[in-house]
Amino acid sequence: MFDHLVHFVEEPEKAIAFLKEKGIAAVEGGVHENRGTYNAVSYFDLSYIELLSTYDKELVRQTQHPRHSFLETVAEEQFTEGFSRIAIRTTDIEGAAKHFKNKGLTIYGPEFFSRKRPDGSLVEWQLLYIGDPAGGMELPFIIQWQEEDAERKKELIERKVIQPHPSKAVLSHVTFAVRDLEKKIGQWAEWLKLEAGEVFIDEVLQAKCQSLELQGGRLVFGSPIGEGIVADVLRQRGERPFQVALSSPIKSESFSLFGGIYQIEKI
Repeated sequence: MFDHLVHFVEEPEKAIAFLKEKGIAAVEGGVHENRGTYNAVSYFDLSYIELLSTYDKELVRQTQHPRHSFLETVAEEQFTEGFSRIAIRTTDIEGAAKHFKNKGLTIYGPEFFSRKRPDGSLVEWQLLYIGDPAGGMELPFIIQWQEEDAERKKELIERKVIQPHPSKAVLSHVTFAVRDLEKKIGQWAEWLKLEAGEVFIDEVLQAKCQSLELQGGRLVFGSPIGEGIVADVLRQRGERPFQVALSSPIKSESFSLFGGIYQIEKI
């Protein structure tokens, strides 16, 4: 299942205020102690956008991060604002590790992590990082939360971390810029055991696109067919996620926020 999209931002507090103006609720998350980072979160059921930032860049730089970890990605990109990585949720992280290893991918973990909530309580989870030895766009990292989904959702609602969005928005999909659509779709479909949709043309993005069906948030890949947003992303930042699409019965709007594109589509 889709778990979350990492959006690296310098000032999560400003992102919370900006999103609020757009009808999207976001709240303070917590501090990742001894790792130099903290976050804010915007939940859409159990799928969410993590607005990740740093309170100590030197600590992040000096810490030896596992290969293919999202913090390695953030540091290697010199803390450039924008969408960074996505996480996929599992209830069998050890089985996932065996699956990816059998597919010839590099694995690191699983490792245990925690962060302190604003009220001082701990959130705990495990992470598994996977990488393609041939290189290219970083793969999703895999997360397993200590609590079961139903229990975690109940607790997040009670803590008002999951809040109603004034726009009634739900998370639809994340769009990635890729150079070779057919190759990337084929690899990710096999590695992540996901079903691919039909190829279509997105005139706004000037891209040939195809989706992978993932519960909680589809993954859409686009390769340029001309000069446009996807071509610009590839030229400036390389293969990566660059847009998150939300569905709303109330409004339709597109805006940029700290290096990421938010597309609200009226349904």
